Amino acid sequence: MRSPHFTHLHSRRTAIGSITRLMTASGLATLLKGTHVMAFDSTDLEKQVSRALDVLAMSVEKKQVRAASLFVQQKDQQFQGHFGAAKSEDASYLLGSISKPIALTALMRLYDQELFQLDDPVQKHLPEFVGGDRSRITVRHLLTHVSGLPDQLPNNAQLRASHAKLSDFVAGAMKVDVGFEPGTRYEYSSMGILLAAEIAQRLSGLDIRRLVNETVIAPLGMQNSALGKGRLRDDQMMQCQTEFGAVESGAGAPDAKKWDWNSDFWRSLGAPWGGLHASAKDVGLYLGSFLAPDGRVLKPETARMMVRNHNPAGLESRGLAFDVAMESHCERCSGETFGHTGSTGTIAWADPHRDLICVVLTTLPARALPNGEHPRQLASNHIAAAL
Repeated sequence: MRSPHFTHLHSRRTAIGSITRLMTASGLATLLKGTHVMAFDSTDLEKQVSRALDVLAMSVEKKQVRAASLFVQQKDQQFQGHFGAAKSEDASYLLGSISKPIALTALMRLYDQELFQLDDPVQKHLPEFVGGDRSRITVRHLLTHVSGLPDQLPNNAQLRASHAKLSDFVAGAMKVDVGFEPGTRYEYSSMGILLAAEIAQRLSGLDIRRLVNETVIAPLGMQNSALGKGRLRDDQMMQCQTEFGAVESGAGAPDAKKWDWNSDFWRSLGAPWGGLHASAKDVGLYLGSFLAPDGRVLKPETARMMVRNHNPAGLESRGLAFDVAMESHCERCSGETFGHTGSTGTIAWADPHRDLICVVLTTLPARALPNGEHPRQLASNHIAAAL
């Protein structure tokens, strides 16, 4: 028996290979196949997708997770699943640090226009960035987390509580202590990413939200994505489970509701290090533009450069705002794998060796569970195990 392209409802009680219409307490998962004709005999990838969907369905059914979405693509096959508060594929999640490579792709558009070089001193573009080792920090250092700048500012909570402008965070990042000689150590740095985004603003003359939305999101057809709120509707933006949130998000404290991840302040700010909302399919579209670069956003050679390691031996592998190799998050993936994770409960990666894309978005912050137990990782593991 064979079937043309179809949409069927999948639940964790559904036998692999069957087409049923069964709704469970966990809600609906929509399994979308490409336009090719498919036999009912399941491939290994389909089996792994089914297992990943089971994980997410169960996490919602147990009320562990408020909303979860899965997007998987391999060549002409696409699979999607949406659970809980995510009623359709337009469900948009706060990506956390998956925002970093998407936002900084806008900077690399300016690289393609020869407006800067990766080994330019940051001071060349931000003249007030002076003192100590700052003169030795390059744009490449910012993008690969070896600049010596910290992840968050010491007064981060106060800035958010006062509804500070992005320029206030930039001012703090200009002056914050540099912790080590640039290029000698790896230390994850959201503030380094912020200064790279500030360079993009100054070179382009555009607000980073507008720059990202016009030069990355729109060209790729990411219809349910925005840095800042953009055109996103409040009802399509999934609510983070902030009671389990990271300290910098307010960690569920009652007095943080006006500035936490779900607040209008944070959604509108457009923080390039963690403030982008997107659907699972849109993140898949973004990763696909690096898996098979076509020039819509970046020159193919620039896209390939972003997803290769730029750090010296002995330091954690990093591309330009991308995590590369992803050894700690994708054990069965090839060394060419690239992507990112987000503290909001998200993971996304692409493995060129298998032409395979996996995006798992949830509303449960990563710190709520050990990484090996979090539904995002369990679902991702199933996809990574596909032959």
